[in-house]
Amino acid sequence: MKTTVSPSNHVLVIRLSALGDVAMTIPVLKAVTTQYPDLRITVLTRAFFKPMFSSLSQCKVYEIDVKKRHKGIVGLLKLFLELKPLEIDKVADLHNVLRSKVLKQFFELKGTPVAQLDKGRAEKRILTSGNQKQLHFLKHTVERYADVFESLGYPVDLTLATPIEKRDLGLKIINLLGTKDVKWIGIAPFAAHNGKMYPLDLMEEVISVLSKMEYKIMLFGGGEKEKNTLQRMADTFPNTFSMVGEFSFAEELNLISHLDIMVSMDSGNAHLAAIYGVPTVTIWGVTHPAAGFSPFGQKIDNVLLSDRDKYPLIPTSIYGNKVPHGYEHVMRTISPGVIVDKVKEILG
Repeated sequence: MKTTVSPSNHVLVIRLSALGDVAMTIPVLKAVTTQYPDLRITVLTRAFFKPMFSSLSQCKVYEIDVKKRHKGIVGLLKLFLELKPLEIDKVADLHNVLRSKVLKQFFELKGTPVAQLDKGRAEKRILTSGNQKQLHFLKHTVERYADVFESLGYPVDLTLATPIEKRDLGLKIINLLGTKDVKWIGIAPFAAHNGKMYPLDLMEEVISVLSKMEYKIMLFGGGEKEKNTLQRMADTFPNTFSMVGEFSFAEELNLISHLDIMVSMDSGNAHLAAIYGVPTVTIWGVTHPAAGFSPFGQKIDNVLLSDRDKYPLIPTSIYGNKVPHGYEHVMRTISPGVIVDKVKEILG
């Protein structure tokens, strides 16, 4: 249902990082802009993330430069003054960190209403305490983002958070990968912390099996170490390509939108695939989807979990950075065969 708002209504949305968290703003922004077609939105985020918002015509991106121009209190004041001519009516802080809190104070001094993300820290502490025999699923992050808009007077119908349309592949991608004459599988084997990264030797078993079938496999990652590892895999297995360093972020999004499936850790690539409606299989270690960070709109059957009967303290942390002694190999309880079978089941 579309709702008319004053054409003067202009909301500043703040989410500066990280990749997955920024990607999870897309479903709620899609729903908000569908429901409130007269609402103008400016997203304050880092320049790198700008291509994510290109399909949302009501959303403009204002780039924050946290390393130089907008560094520190003085830089944030400069940023606030730069934003002043945009005539912001309300602020949706979807980050709730020190930088956004400083901006919140500037806007409130001006009389601009600000609503901030409730991260649910107390609930998450209980969830990761190790005392939860039966896990209670917390509110999803996208729902928490929607709550911020509701606090500003824009209740959000998340059934309107439909996938973003596919992007044009472009000649550069076609020249590298060829035309799409078989199913395309994306695999993102890395994560920010070892506690949520599937062992590479097991992932190579997965790739070895899938690469012998009628599929084409694209490996996603970043940085020199990951580049070398993924290139070695691409050189080892047939029909397998490393995407590291091949494309700009915008081009990588073009490619992801055309995948038939993404296999990912609890990491940013899972959320990128999900916003385009790509079936996404996520592999979980010491983290757990109960914390509210699973890819939005995906089937719960696409979640592959480490064995909680054997490792009852899971989830040991929200971000995967806390790995108790003896929990270093929790993901070895997920066999390569289970992953291969799930991929084959989804692809048909």
